[in-house]
Amino acid sequence: MTEPERTTFDHSVLGTREHISLGLDTFGDAPLDGAPGNHAETLREVVAEAVLADRVGVDYIGLGEHHRADYAISAPDVVLAAIAGQTERIRLGTGVTVLSSDDPIRVYQRFATLDAVSNGRAEVQLGRGSFIESFGLFGLELGDYDRLFSEKLDLFATLQHEQPVTWEGSVRPPLVEAKVYPTTTAGKVPAWVGVGGTPESVVRAARYGMPLMLAVIGGSPAAFVPLAELYRDALGQLGHPELPIGMHSPGHVAATDELAREQLYPHQADLYTRLGRERGWPPYSRIQFEQAASAQGALFVGSPETVAQKIAWAARTLGLSRFQLKYSVGSLPHDQRLESVRLYGEEVVPRVRELLAGS
Repeated sequence: MTEPERTTFDHSVLGTREHISLGLDTFGDAPLDGAPGNHAETLREVVAEAVLADRVGVDYIGLGEHHRADYAISAPDVVLAAIAGQTERIRLGTGVTVLSSDDPIRVYQRFATLDAVSNGRAEVQLGRGSFIESFGLFGLELGDYDRLFSEKLDLFATLQHEQPVTWEGSVRPPLVEAKVYPTTTAGKVPAWVGVGGTPESVVRAARYGMPLMLAVIGGSPAAFVPLAELYRDALGQLGHPELPIGMHSPGHVAATDELAREQLYPHQADLYTRLGRERGWPPYSRIQFEQAASAQGALFVGSPETVAQKIAWAARTLGLSRFQLKYSVGSLPHDQRLESVRLYGEEVVPRVRELLAGS
């Protein structure tokens, strides 16, 4: 008996420059008041927000992995499976899976399983993450930061062929003709590489033929144009076809610009001031907020029209195939997050498509 012929994965499901994919991200930001059940309640809220996103036409929901008290999602694939059972069309993935502190084989198996139960809607975004708690938690040395990600990404890319794996590195024992199950209907679990701005990471994504996700959380999206150009140049030099480039940025949508800013600012300020105490930054100010919320800043906050105009500008500037709005910021209340999701799906998404179609 011969093995059935595999199909070639169609990257257009991830979005194209002609038909941008518009998604949402959340880390499951949780209140820090110490009340029992805060994380459990936050996780249920995340599921409800994703179900609403599916209903109002959002293309993608991404869950970020963290291992801290201020974020409830440490096992995004489990939460995504719960979402899969209550949704029909929205694509399901991460933002990001911290591959450095995980086992690539288990990551592949979990997302291949998610792909099966969601009828082909799973993908994974692989990155180093912006926090380091997972290293100590899982018995890893922070000094191995670069080597762990580099080798584990190499193994994951090998697993994407869904053939017996022979692989050798320094972070685990070698594999010889190892078979990994389950396999997927499409022939691979699609994977993006999430980067924060280092050229080496951009070139690495191109080398493995993986779509690129730019985390734009400060400055201006326009500052990332050289990285997008570097990625496309590297793809061409390596003989790969053009692949999607995506962008992740925080924000919030409300009925008016004033309401959106007033709802978001106290939670944004509290979050960044708290993180600043850990990292030696000064307290977050209203001036910083307004600069980030300006027409070319990294914070996508405002009315549906304001946010749509800004997304369309960023898409044209970077040649995006996907945009992902991180709609949960600090302790922003669940009802405001739900309204942000609703407005994003019902008003921002169609308006962005209209603006890009006319450009």
